Amino acid sequence: MITRREFVKTAAVASATAVVVPHLSLGSSPSYDAKQLPTRTLGKTGIEVPPIIIGCGSRFMAIQDEDKALELLEYALDRGLYCWDTAANYGNHQISSEERLGKLLKQRRKEVFLATKVAQRDGESAKKTIERSLKRLQTDYIDLLQVHSIRSVEDVETLGQKGQVLEVLHQYKEEGAIAHIGFSGHTSAEAMKKAAQMYDFDTMLIAMNHQRPEQKFEEQAVPAAGRKGMGVLAMKVIRPRETIENLNPRDLLSYALSLDHISAAVVGIDSLALLKDNIDFMQNFSPLSASKMEEMRVKLAPFYRNEQLAWMKPGYEDGMNA
Repeated sequence: MITRREFVKTAAVASATAVVVPHLSLGSSPSYDAKQLPTRTLGKTGIEVPPIIIGCGSRFMAIQDEDKALELLEYALDRGLYCWDTAANYGNHQISSEERLGKLLKQRRKEVFLATKVAQRDGESAKKTIERSLKRLQTDYIDLLQVHSIRSVEDVETLGQKGQVLEVLHQYKEEGAIAHIGFSGHTSAEAMKKAAQMYDFDTMLIAMNHQRPEQKFEEQAVPAAGRKGMGVLAMKVIRPRETIENLNPRDLLSYALSLDHISAAVVGIDSLALLKDNIDFMQNFSPLSASKMEEMRVKLAPFYRNEQLAWMKPGYEDGMNA
C-alpha cells in the first residue's frame, strides 16, 4: 500500500484539482470552551465534552436555508457546544454536511472538536474519501475519524487486514492528520462488541433505545467499550418518540446519559428553539434514579420489539436528507 504522502503526490500529478497536503497542525493547541456547561471525559481520549454533541446528519441537513444552518452552528459554538459530528456521506441535494461545516471551520477551527466518518473499507478508497473530507471541512486535521456503520462480525474482522481502512487511519494518525480513531454502528450489538474487543479504538458511537432479543446494545456492546476505556457516544436516543406516544424527549436523553460508560449523546438540530432546549437540559441534568431507569425500560419495551425502524432495515444509509 502506498503511503499517504505518496498517495497525495500521485493524485496531484493525475489531477490539477488534487487536494493539498494537510499542514499537520495537531500540535497547535485547541481552545474548547464549554461556557459553563457541564462536561464529561470522552474515555481515553482525555477530551472533555458537553453531554450533547451537535449531530450534523439528516435533521440538520433538512435545513435548506444555508444562512440559518450556519447561524445555528455559530449559536451552538458560542454557547459551549463545541463538539460537532458529521460524516463524508451526510448531506442534501444542495450541499454536503462537511462543506457546510467547513464554512465556519475555516475561521474557528481551533474552537471545535470535530468528528467525521469514512464508510469505505478498502484502503485506497478510504484515502480518497478522507482527503475529500479534509478539503470540504477546510481543515488540515480531524479530531475524531470514525469507521462508519459497523454491520456484522465479518465486517469487523476485515477492518484491520492489510490494505483496509484501519491501516489507512493509523497512517493518518501517525502523520498527525487524525487525533483519535473510532467507529459507529446501529445494526449489530455483537459486531459492535467484537470491534471494541478486537481493536484499540478510542471511541464507539452506538445507536441506543432499540434492541432485539439476541442483540442487546446496552448490555453487550457498551460495557465492552467501557472495559477498554473507550469514550462511548450514544445516537438516536430520542427516536422512540416517533413510534411510541407519551415519551418525553428529555426523559429519553436522561435515560441514555444515565447509563454507565456513556460520555455524551449525539443529537441533531433543526431550529433555534430545539438548540435552546438542549442547552437548558444540559444545565439542569441530573442522572435518573434506578427506579426511574427501570420505569423507562418498561416504557421502551414496545419500541424494543418494533422491527420496522428505518435504521434497522437493510440498505439504510445514515445521515442523508433529500
